[in-house]
Amino acid sequence: MHRSTRGDRTVRSMSAVGAAVALAAGTLVILAPAGAQAATGATLPFTSVEAESATSTGTRVGPDYTQGTVASEASGRQAVRLAAGQRVEFTVPSAANAVNVSYNVPDGQSGTLDVYVNGTKIAKTLAVTSKYSYVDTSWIAGAKTHHFFDNARLLLGQNLKAGDKVAFQATNVQTTVDVADFEQVAAAATKPAGAVSVTDKGADATGQGDSTQAFRDAIAAAQGGTVWIPPGDYRLTSSLSGVQNVTLQGAGSWYSVVHSSSFVNQSSSSGSVRLKDFAVIGEVTERNDSSPDNFVNGSLGPNSSVSGMWIQHLKVGLWLTGNNDNLVVENNRILDTTADGLNLNGNAHGVIVRNNFLRNQGDDSLAMWSLNSPDTNSTFANNTISQPNLANGIAIYGGTNIAVRNNLVSDTNALGSGIAISNQKFLDPFSPLSGTITVDGNTVVRAGAINPNWGHPMGALRVDSYDSAINATVNITNTTVKDSPYSAFEFVSGGGTGNPTANINVSGATVTNTGTVVVQAETPGSAKFTNVQATGVGSAGVYNCPYPANSGTFTVNDGGGNSGWSSVWADCSTWPQPGQSNPAPDPTRNLAKGRPATATGSQDVYTPAKAVDGDATTYWESANNAFPQSLTVDLGSSQAVRRVVLKLPPATAWAARTETLSVLGSTDGSAYSTAVASKGYRFDPATGNTVTVTVPAGTNLRYLRLAVTGNTGWPAAQFSEVEAYLS
Repeated sequence: MHRSTRGDRTVRSMSAVGAAVALAAGTLVILAPAGAQAATGATLPFTSVEAESATSTGTRVGPDYTQGTVASEASGRQAVRLAAGQRVEFTVPSAANAVNVSYNVPDGQSGTLDVYVNGTKIAKTLAVTSKYSYVDTSWIAGAKTHHFFDNARLLLGQNLKAGDKVAFQATNVQTTVDVADFEQVAAAATKPAGAVSVTDKGADATGQGDSTQAFRDAIAAAQGGTVWIPPGDYRLTSSLSGVQNVTLQGAGSWYSVVHSSSFVNQSSSSGSVRLKDFAVIGEVTERNDSSPDNFVNGSLGPNSSVSGMWIQHLKVGLWLTGNNDNLVVENNRILDTTADGLNLNGNAHGVIVRNNFLRNQGDDSLAMWSLNSPDTNSTFANNTISQPNLANGIAIYGGTNIAVRNNLVSDTNALGSGIAISNQKFLDPFSPLSGTITVDGNTVVRAGAINPNWGHPMGALRVDSYDSAINATVNITNTTVKDSPYSAFEFVSGGGTGNPTANINVSGATVTNTGTVVVQAETPGSAKFTNVQATGVGSAGVYNCPYPANSGTFTVNDGGGNSGWSSVWADCSTWPQPGQSNPAPDPTRNLAKGRPATATGSQDVYTPAKAVDGDATTYWESANNAFPQSLTVDLGSSQAVRRVVLKLPPATAWAARTETLSVLGSTDGSAYSTAVASKGYRFDPATGNTVTVTVPAGTNLRYLRLAVTGNTGWPAAQFSEVEAYLS
C-alpha cells in the first residue's frame, strides 16, 4: 500500500515562527522550548541548536539547495563535517540531561562519536550509522538518492544547565553533524493503578526475547483499561491487531521502547484506543510500498488518540485508512521515516493533528488524501516540520472544509513545497477540494526547490489544480514566508492539463528574502492578494507564464495594501535564477510568441493558438460570415509595444487580400482603448504576406487585441502569426 510521488508533473502510484529566534542559517534555533506557547509551530520539550552556530574544528558544508547533496537536506541547508579527531561543541541553551543529534555518515559506514561534557569525556558514546539513510525510489520520477540524515539520542546521565558545553568528536567514521536537540527528560512515570503490565504477561524488557504474544495477552486482559509498558526494551516480531477500547501507556518515550517495524496493523476498530508515552523504533531501511511497515497501518477507530510518542525508523508513522473519526494525534515526535510522517486517506472526519514534531521524512511529513471519500473538517495545527527530503511539509490532496493552522515548516527538498493545497488525485475515486480550505498563520522557511521534472521551482506554498479545477474557496491568511530559495506563492496545474484555479484569497502575508519571485503563476484563473508585503525579492514580484503555453491567463487581483512586489518577470522563455534581475528589454524578441491567445470565434482546427505558435504555415481563422471578429493575445505584463507584425501563410495558394482591422490594448483585460484606428492592410504573396502596423509611442498594453471587420479574400478574420515588438 503506497502512494509514490511526487507532487509535480509526474504521477505517483499509491502505497502504503513560533520560535523565539528565526530559523536562519548559522543561528541558534529555538523551537518553542517547554513551557512556552508557540504562536506558530509546536510547543516542544527540547531546544535545538544548529551545528554551524556551534564551535567546531570541522568543516562547514553548505548552504546548498542542489538536490542530492548532503547540505541540501540539512536544517538551515548547512551542517558541520567532522573528520577523525575533529569535534563540534555546543553551548547548552537551557537545563538538559539528554540530547538528540541529527547527523550523516558516508553510505555503508557506521561508528561512534565520543561525547564530552564541559571538556570531560563521558563513558557513553553516540552511535552513528548509515543503515537508515541513502534511500532510493527509482519508481518516483525525478527522485534521486535521498534521506541522508538520521537521528541518534542519548541520556547524558547528568543534569546540565544553560551555558554548559557538550561536544561530539568523530573517532572512527566521518560524521556530518546538523543539529542537536537538548532536553530535560523527566523521571520515568509509574504504573497506573489497575493497569495490566506487559511484563506480567511474559514480555522481556531486555529486548532479547519476542514480546509479541505478551503484548497481545495484555491487550486482551485490559479491555476498557490500561496496558502498562514499563521502562525497558521490547521486541515485537509481528504486528498487533484487534486493538480497541484500550490504552497502551509507557513510562515515557525515553524509557519504554518497543522495537517493531509494524506496530498496529488493522483495517478496522471499534475505537477508543489510546497510545501514549512510549517509543516505537523500527528497522525500516528502505521504502517498500507493498509492506505495511508503519507504526499504525489502517484504523484505530473513532475517538482514539496518539500522544507523547517517539516514532522512528518506520516507512510511515501513521498511515490511516478506515474510520478514524475524531482522532487526536498530539505531542509526538516522528523521525526518519522513509515515506510519510502521517497520512489521512479517506474517511477522516474531525481529525486533529497538533503540536507534533516531524523531521527527515521521505515523503509528505503530514498529508490528507481524500481517496475513496473526502476527508472533512480535519485540522493540522501548531506542528513543527523540518527537512522533508522528497515531498511536501504539509499536503492537502482534496477534501472538504480542511484547516492548516499555525504550523512551522522548514527546509523542503526536490519534489515538494512547504505547504501544498492540491487536486492531485493519484488514484480514483478521489474527492477534490471543496467547501473552504483554511490556511492560516503558518510560517514557511527555506521551502521549495527546483523540481527536476519541471526544470523550474515549486514554491514555498503551492496551490495546484493538478488533475481538476480548484473550485473550493482557499483562504491563505497571515502567512510568513522566509528565505524561500525560489518563489513564495505558486499557482500551477501540475498535471499539465491547464486546469483553472478560482476563489483563492491571499491576505496578510509577509515575504522576506525570496530568491526569485513572490507570485509564481502558471495556471489559468485568479487570486486576490491583500496586504501582502515583501522585502528582499530576488528577481521580480510576479512570474506570470502559463503552463502549458496557451492554457489561459492568471489574473493577480490587487486587494490593496500590497507592497514590494509590483514588478513582473518579462521573459516567459526563461525562468529567473535566484537574485537575477529582470532582463533588459530585447527589442528583437517577439513578445506574443507562445503567449495565451483567445478569440471571439474560430473555425474547425484553426484555433487562436495557431497565430502565436511561431509557425507561419499554420493559422487562426475566425467563424465565417460573422464580422466583426477579434483575436486577443496576453503578453504577460504591460509592455511598450511599438510594432505589430501580422502574417498569413506564404504559400502561393494564398492570394492577395486586404483585411480591415484596428489595434486595441488593455492593461487589465477589461477596459480596452484604440491604439491604431481601423484601416485596410494588404497581404500580398509577393511581399511574404506580411504586414507591419506601427503603434504610437506612449502606448503600453498587456493585452493586444486585433479587431477585424472585413477581409476581401475570405469571409473571416485570418492570421498565421501575430507578433509584437518593442521597436
